[in-house]
Amino acid sequence: MQNPYVPYPVRIDAIDVATEDKSLKTFRFRFLKTEDENQFNYQAGQFAELSVPGQGEIPIGIASSPTEKGYLMFTVFKTGKVTSYLHNMKVGDIMGIRGPMGNWYPWETLGGKNLLIVGGGFAFTTLRSSIKMMLEPENRSKFGTIDVVYGARTPGMLLYKEELTAWEKRDDINMHITVDATDDPDWSYHTGFVPALTEKVAPPASDDTYAIVCGPPVMIKFTLPVLEKLGYSHDRIIMSLENRMKCGIGMCGRCNIGKELVCKDGPVFTLAEINLTPGEF
Repeated sequence: MQNPYVPYPVRIDAIDVATEDKSLKTFRFRFLKTEDENQFNYQAGQFAELSVPGQGEIPIGIASSPTEKGYLMFTVFKTGKVTSYLHNMKVGDIMGIRGPMGNWYPWETLGGKNLLIVGGGFAFTTLRSSIKMMLEPENRSKFGTIDVVYGARTPGMLLYKEELTAWEKRDDINMHITVDATDDPDWSYHTGFVPALTEKVAPPASDDTYAIVCGPPVMIKFTLPVLEKLGYSHDRIIMSLENRMKCGIGMCGRCNIGKELVCKDGPVFTLAEINLTPGEF
């Protein structure tokens, strides 16, 4: 069994600038050893620690889908020492990945259900993983309707633009894209905040419908009352507390919410579970 403290060695295989302000870059990594790749079994919704020798490591949600073989993908926001160093690394550089870590969206429970996916900002990474997984031909029939509400501050801050366009053209997923504000005269999608659009386009609540919410805390704070107003019960609202992830294995204790350790017991919780912890939202 892989020692959870020891990262798998990986090579940077591709780097793409993800947003117009260049604050986010998407990295593709390939394992140096085939046996490491085979051992790194993950589910959509999990995360990993990106380990940069001499700099440190950072917990990041896995953006690639388990159905995408041969590489791992992460979209990294330049916000501190490790992420800044990583943004300056080049294709071919060697570093490490620890994981996979945390739990994942409860796919067995979600089988046969309708899904409302609500995402904002760069937290859309694990939602991208989930959507790619569900839309695979062998998986799509396992789920009911899929509605996606995704927002960013401006059009230039939207992630995975080519995929958003491709998904919008499909008839088996309903895409609802919005930005907080724009002066682009050619902008053809919604303008406004994610909670307001969610209230407008979300499918009716039912025992067959679940909501998955992942985004910045302020977006989550104002989206939850909307879902409650629409009749979504707390056990059918699934959230990812990615912003609380730390060491990845629940040893440092810095991710705790009451007795729950987000790295170990999460980051995925239902709102009903979160209601049993000290106030988070």
